[in-house]
Amino acid sequence: MIKYTTLNTDDSSVTQAAGVISFTVIAEGLDNPKGLTFGPDGCLYIAEAGTGGNGASVPSPSGQGNLSYGTSGAITKIEHGKQERVLTGLPSLAFADGTGAAGPHDIQFDALGKAYVLIGYAANPALRDATLGDTDLGKLIQVEFHSNSWTCIIDVANYETLHNPDVCEVISNPLAFLIDSDTLIVVDAGANDLLRSHLDGSNLQAIAVLPQQTLINPIFPSFNSQNFDRGHVPPPSAYKAPPSEISIQSVPTSIAKGPDGAYYISEFTGFPFPEGKAKIYRVDTDGLTVYADGFTQLIDLVFDPQGNLYVLQHANQSGWKGKFDGSLIKIAPDGTQTTLISGNGLESPAALTIGPDGFIYAINRGGRPGQGQVLKIENTDF
Repeated sequence: MIKYTTLNTDDSSVTQAAGVISFTVIAEGLDNPKGLTFGPDGCLYIAEAGTGGNGASVPSPSGQGNLSYGTSGAITKIEHGKQERVLTGLPSLAFADGTGAAGPHDIQFDALGKAYVLIGYAANPALRDATLGDTDLGKLIQVEFHSNSWTCIIDVANYETLHNPDVCEVISNPLAFLIDSDTLIVVDAGANDLLRSHLDGSNLQAIAVLPQQTLINPIFPSFNSQNFDRGHVPPPSAYKAPPSEISIQSVPTSIAKGPDGAYYISEFTGFPFPEGKAKIYRVDTDGLTVYADGFTQLIDLVFDPQGNLYVLQHANQSGWKGKFDGSLIKIAPDGTQTTLISGNGLESPAALTIGPDGFIYAINRGGRPGQGQVLKIENTDF
């Protein structure tokens, strides 16, 4: 294990507090890890999206190449400091170099201890069926670790094909989900919506669509800008002459249930990933409202027992700038925002959870094949 200590650094978008944060690397060498949670056995489970494979290919919506199919997705378990893959052979789709991966994106357990895994897709669902054949990409599955097997519960991508709630391009990329008693709530980052069903997958329906936002005089990459993720950034030919006004999609990334019973949704925003424009939305029976804003490329969020909301910025600057520093931000119940970590080893974080010990556990270097880590973050009570 590797332990780091970091002094809080300045982030102009939030209120800064003095203090020292320490974190320990408790897992590494992961292939594009996307989500994590603690199981009823007290062990930490991590969803690895994998590195694709040598199977059939579909074009990436970004226009930067083809995504190839394989079965390199996996679930890794950490028990008493030991790191082991306990479920393998899960669907995965990625560029030839293993980047831009979609596969196992999230894992959760129900009240009976059954494990569910959300499989991403990040492309047109019609191409999945016509080109890749019978795969579980774009679906929520219930898994059995002892037999290395699974059963489909919901076909999220097919719902996008049939209904397309945001009336935009037909794309599905299920990214995160929540089990709320006997209800499943799924975040589809490609479709920009929130879906709900019973735990058995029945009565699937959209309950919220995140709105587009308009950018005036948007800042686009220059032709020679660093390419940080071909899965999200179009080729340079797409932005030689930026328009003075554009509409960008929301791209919801995760969900947490608040102490008030409402759902809270983090927003990544679409290309060109404007700084300070990402929001946290609140969804209740009255609809969708903005809870907090001023963030950049949010990727996950979680509440602690005291009602504090912790949010992860995947990047503190527009991703195409090639800066991988992310942030962990705490939002107190009164709305006060405090940056706990900004950079200093926090690079392209992808997810977080709070452990039984009260510490925060976060995926680090989440979009890098073979380089993903899990951090145990301590001393966050500032």
